[in-house]
Amino acid sequence: MSTKSRPQHVPDQVADQDATRLAAGSHPDGFSAENQGAAEPVFPNRHVAVAGGGLLLAGVALAAANMRPAVTSLASVLGEVRDSLGASTTWASVVTSVPTLCFGIAGIGAPLLARRMGINKVIGASLAVLTLAMLLRVVDGPWTVLGGTVLVCAAIAMCNVLIPVVVKESFPTRVGMATALYTTAMAAGGSTGSALTPYLNSTTGSWRLSLATWAVVALAALCVWVPATARRSSTRQVSGTASTSPRRSLMRSPLAWVITVYFALQSLVAYVVMGWMPEVFKGAGIDSTTAGMLLGLLLLIGVPINMILPPLVTRTRSQSWWAVGLAVLTLTGLLGLLLAPQALPVVWALAIGIGMSAFPLALVLISLRTANAADTGSLSAMSQSVGYLIASFGPFLFGVLHDVTGTWSASLTAIVVIVAIQAVFGVIAGRPRTI
Repeated sequence: MSTKSRPQHVPDQVADQDATRLAAGSHPDGFSAENQGAAEPVFPNRHVAVAGGGLLLAGVALAAANMRPAVTSLASVLGEVRDSLGASTTWASVVTSVPTLCFGIAGIGAPLLARRMGINKVIGASLAVLTLAMLLRVVDGPWTVLGGTVLVCAAIAMCNVLIPVVVKESFPTRVGMATALYTTAMAAGGSTGSALTPYLNSTTGSWRLSLATWAVVALAALCVWVPATARRSSTRQVSGTASTSPRRSLMRSPLAWVITVYFALQSLVAYVVMGWMPEVFKGAGIDSTTAGMLLGLLLLIGVPINMILPPLVTRTRSQSWWAVGLAVLTLTGLLGLLLAPQALPVVWALAIGIGMSAFPLALVLISLRTANAADTGSLSAMSQSVGYLIASFGPFLFGVLHDVTGTWSASLTAIVVIVAIQAVFGVIAGRPRTI
């Protein structure tokens, strides 16, 4: 492991460098056109846009807007769904664990499907599956809801992995703008799903209808995505190639494991919050509609934070204090919920929402702690696949602890401990060095 610090690059500067390389006939991952014969594409090249237009940008935004509502909408009425179906808290714990489990598996499966079908076709098929699955999961009992949620999250996971590749390849000179739109749409979709679903539930008197409503958004994304990508193809490779020479494994790198654990813990906390926080608020005596609104506020505050945090982080030599500061905010909100949930629920929600910006920090660390594109790709795959699989246990155990104890105190205490551990790993991961 190298202990040398490396220059910190502002994302826009990286985007400019990528654009320059593209104009010169080379790839953003550092492989020149002359080396194409020595590289095997991780993703197929026949269905990736070279230069994105307005319709494709709209398709990206709409697809991103579908990556959270299917999860947060169910979370906001989970108690009503469970009671209506006569299901247990353990069943609810399994349902809330599905997203992270699917994201971990998709880290392996998405590239394999993309090689066979092409990125654009996989995303289009995923949006179609998402539309049908959101309708399917509300037609019957608890096992249908669970099976439909698995399909929903598997489809979201495919988009989650592949759309950032489309962003980088289709908008090489506007990576910052496209990424900002992508992340903003994703956060806005999640907050809207949690805030609006309880209102729809109370208005229609049916949690099935309120959840099925979000299939319309997925269908809209599909209707835009198909024509936006129908005529787009490229003879270039997609970012992320695998050299025929053996690529060094990061499994023996302590720093790689530190970053993976940090990614896993922040993901665990995030999906516990998205899956269970409305129930925690309701357990504190807050009505269902307000609880959903609080989750929406919690997620919405992340929109501006996620847009400004990465450029600020890359301008500092060490990112350790960023990790500590975000963890302290999360701890403040969690301890507030544990000790005085009804005193300042809006403040607790805002603190947790800002603290959950550990996610973009984790993504920045993947880039800053690697010295070349090959290692960045390897570390990204390792941290996201392993990290999400580890994180999938969090929502399940959070619900099981409530089932066993009958209160949310033990569950919240466990998450407080996890956030404290996350801060420690963040301090280590934030030190300026490369793998």
